[in-house]
Amino acid sequence: QVQLVESGGGSVQAGGSLRLSCAASQSIYNTYCMGWFRQAPGKEREGVAIIYTPASNTHVADAVKGRFTISRDNDKNTLYLQMDSLKAEDTALYYCAAGVAYSSGGYYPEGVKYWGQGTQVTVSS
Repeated sequence: QVQLVESGGGSVQAGGSLRLSCAASQSIYNTYCMGWFRQAPGKEREGVAIIYTPASNTHVADAVKGRFTISRDNDKNTLYLQMDSLKAEDTALYYCAAGVAYSSGGYYPEGVKYWGQGTQVTVSS
């Protein structure tokens, strides 16, 4: 049973920071592309960032580029999303994902094999 457990969400004022964490089962951590998606009320789920082998290459969506950073700690089997300069439009339920299919065309919810339960991020202006 593959499990992803997120933590670190909460409420913050615009301009503030949060760090999301996702603890992953060891059996998948070094094998799959992992990432973060988000879903705002009334909107479709969208990709935020991914990290994949080799060399822990990353991709960050244009909407958060320069503000969000994805990383992982292999020793702790944990994925992170550092979110700085938060905006009201970043308010959403954030999901950790593993087994993310990606290409030059991007990465989408339909291509995710495993999901976490989600953690709420609320940014007030």
